[in-house]
Amino acid sequence: MSQPLVSIIIPCMNEEKTIGICIKKAFTTLEREGLAGEIIVSDNSTDDSRNISEKLGAKVVVPDKKGYGNAFQEGFRHALGKYILLADADDTYDLRDMPKFLKPLMANEADFVMGTRIKGTIKKNSMPWLHRYIGNPILTSTLNDLFKTKLSDAHCGMRSITREAYNKLYIKSEGMEFASEMIIEGARKKLRITEVPITYYPRKTPSKLHSWGDGWRHLRFMMLYNPTPFFSIPGFLILLLGIFMTVTLSIRGDVETTSLHSYILGSMLLIIGAQMIATGGYMKVYGIVHNRIDKTGITARLLDYHSLEYGLLFGIILLVAGIVWGSGVILKWINSGYGSLSEVGTAVTSMTMAALGIQVIFSALIISIFILETEDK
Repeated sequence: MSQPLVSIIIPCMNEEKTIGICIKKAFTTLEREGLAGEIIVSDNSTDDSRNISEKLGAKVVVPDKKGYGNAFQEGFRHALGKYILLADADDTYDLRDMPKFLKPLMANEADFVMGTRIKGTIKKNSMPWLHRYIGNPILTSTLNDLFKTKLSDAHCGMRSITREAYNKLYIKSEGMEFASEMIIEGARKKLRITEVPITYYPRKTPSKLHSWGDGWRHLRFMMLYNPTPFFSIPGFLILLLGIFMTVTLSIRGDVETTSLHSYILGSMLLIIGAQMIATGGYMKVYGIVHNRIDKTGITARLLDYHSLEYGLLFGIILLVAGIVWGSGVILKWINSGYGSLSEVGTAVTSMTMAALGIQVIFSALIISIFILETEDK
């Protein structure tokens, strides 16, 4: 057999009722369009799916581990085609729609083609209302906002890509978040992404999706690629609110009498905001270390060795200032004969400064360790 022009990758786990239908549709469409192609079934089934696939002429490969992403990545390792089509084995996507996905690639009008069920047709009982009206719209909108894409259906399982484009992507996900990672990486590598409307059909067997668990996996994955909107920005706003409350109440001078609880709340907000910013920083540096975020702009300057030294110095100054301020309270307490003192506001201030100092010191040290890892690679 000559080298195929098209490779069709179908992940499969216990789909003996439908895998044969999908393979037949794919071969029929390839023949009708006059395209040399291969069908790769990436199979982890315990039913008869594997035997059915082999009898119908598909190439069956077996991933080392289970998982939606693992199945596709194993399929890609064996694919020989210039153009690669991805589809599911449950016959919810009609493989006779294959030409829609290949023509933009062959005409060099796109590098990556996504199916869209939202702009196409969703048959009755094919998509649960939770996915159709809540989960998919929210996750798609979040992905679009974070990564500057313009998709209507980010979780459509039928899609196509050129081999050249796929080789540019850094794909590592083992589970359902593979679907999001492929789009995020495509946007990051500036691929030309387009959509084609398709029809979505009901499953003939129970779905393997876990609505809340899989939705969280997708959201968590987006956080890894862009943690700033989830942690750094909210943390910065909380930090500003804490500063405003503590400074305003300190200027008013009635902390000990009428505003103690508000002052304590402001101090807590200061610490929480700093911790959120630090968490966002850890995640961003982790993403840089693992090639999921580009080291550019402000991030690159902040991760400079000297910037981290300044951060360490600033943390030490805050810690020492907090200790010195707190020592004054302790000395007053000793001089008063260990009696009661009205120094709660000062004590809260000193503890807050010390806590923030420790947070800054630890953050600088942890990020320094991450940076050393990148330098060792």
